[in-house]
Amino acid sequence: QVQLVEFGGGLVQPGGSLRLSCAASGSISRVYTMGWYRQAPGKQRELVAYITSDGSTSYADSAKGRFIISRDNAKNTVYLQMNSLKAEDTAVYYCNADLFESWSSLVPHTYWGQGTQVTVSS
Repeated sequence: QVQLVEFGGGLVQPGGSLRLSCAASGSISRVYTMGWYRQAPGKQRELVAYITSDGSTSYADSAKGRFIISRDNAKNTVYLQMNSLKAEDTAVYYCNADLFESWSSLVPHTYWGQGTQVTVSS
């Protein structure tokens, strides 16, 4: 069984920084893309950033220049460094991962974490 667990959410003032982390554990042979999404109250879940297994990254326009996604392949962990936070960044942040559970698996599956609350407020 595969689990993704996020850490690092909390309350921060506008202009502040937070670092989220998400570790995948369980029956995993290889992890492909890992990403961060967020969902604000009354809004749809949206992509924030993702990173491929070879380190290529992509960001939503709202995250460009402020957020940095990175990963540690040895630990199956993805990070999101969030700087210059704004009130509109307030949301529940979810990580996800596309991965193979075993070397005999033919198709990757997508797993989600339980979410971590980020609140930006003075």
